[in-house]
Parts: sequence; C-alpha cells; structure tokens
Amino acid sequence: MLKILIAVDGSEHANRAIEAVASMARSSIELTAVLLCVSPEPIFYGNYTAATIRQIEEDQKKQQDAILGRAVEHAARLGLKLGEPARAYGVIANEIVRIAVERKVDQIAMGTRGMGAVGNMLLGSVAQRVIHQSPVPVLLVK
Repeated sequence: MLKILIAVDGSEHANRAIEAVASMARSSIELTAVLLCVSPEPIFYGNYTAATIRQIEEDQKKQQDAILGRAVEHAARLGLKLGEPARAYGVIANEIVRIAVERKVDQIAMGTRGMGAVGNMLLGSVAQRVIHQSPVPVLLVK
C-alpha cells in the first residue's frame, strides 16, 4: 500500500493535488493519503507582548484547522482513504520534507502554485526546494 503526503494550503492547485491522488487511488492503486498544512514561523518586528504572540499562534492554528478541514472534506468526497492529518510550522519546503520522512511516506504530492496570503505556501520555488530535498518521488500538479 502506498502512503502519499499531500501538501495543502487551501488553494485550487492544492485541491488539484488531492484530485490527482484520488484519481490514482481509483485506478486500483491501494493508497492512503496524509494531508499536511504548513504555516511559516511568524517573523516578529518590534516588541510584542506574550499575549499578542499567543494570539498570532492561535490564529495560525485556526487557519490551519480550516484549511485541513476543507481538504479533508474534499478528499472524502473523492473517496480518498486518509491517514491522520499533519500540521507544521517553519520553512515550508523543509517542513514538507521533514514530515514526509517522519511519516515514512512513499511519495509527496503538491500543487505548483499556492496561496500567497498563506505564507506563500507551495510556490514554485517551494516546489523546487521540495524536489531537491526529498528522498521520495514528488508529484507536482498544475
């Protein structure tokens, strides 16, 4: 059974990656998908209170929950078998590869373009960095 990590950010390109993996599953390949949402670590300029930093972190978690929730619903509608979703914070390409290794996936699937407002998730440069760092094959979906 294949295990595929799908990086999601709420963009149409990420949805197409989910659809591509679901299509693979329908073509008699037995697989499980793990959805991953990565948020960049916030960059703080100036003096912020601990309460402000906590609020920023809570807002990021809520945003990730919403993105993962929509992705899980989309994948379920397509009949995709899902493993436990993942979330991470940090340099996006590095975190995608780290989670792929940690979860022992056989492949990574991701869109070639993403949402600029969500920390530039899955931009072409991110996809390139994932390809160069990944120890497993990477499926890029346009």
